[in-house]
Amino acid sequence: MRTVDFTPVFRSTVGFDRMARLLDHAMRATEAANAPTFPPYNIEKLGEDDYRITMAVAGFGEGDLDITAENGQLVISGRIEKSDEEQRNYLHRGIATRNFERRFDLADHIRVKGASLENGLLHVSLVREVPEAMKPRKIAITGATATKAIEDKHAA
Repeated sequence: MRTVDFTPVFRSTVGFDRMARLLDHAMRATEAANAPTFPPYNIEKLGEDDYRITMAVAGFGEGDLDITAENGQLVISGRIEKSDEEQRNYLHRGIATRNFERRFDLADHIRVKGASLENGLLHVSLVREVPEAMKPRKIAITGATATKAIEDKHAA
């Protein structure tokens, strides 16, 4: 098992706490041999700024699922009350309905647009909304005469 110490990098930075958490989380996730595999999911890129997480949640209803987005993390959890299940006598049980919690780290400016449950699949729509101030913009290049006129105007 390898360990990487990022302490020297973070000694000279300010405000990169989230980056430290992401690196730490990524390192722990790759080291975990028994990472959670239930329920299975897909992550799709639908367009330049549109994404979708699709999770197979057979047996779960809308009331059994909870979706929370907070501090750059999306948490999807499912809980089913077992009162009805105890009375059933299964000959074969292949549909897993155990409780789960799945966490996704969201990049900056990713917002959860909505969620829907259809045919046992939970679809969570995400969109990247970059503020205008952070979008790339063209800077006009002026000639020497225009620059001289601007300098003269500020000097007056």
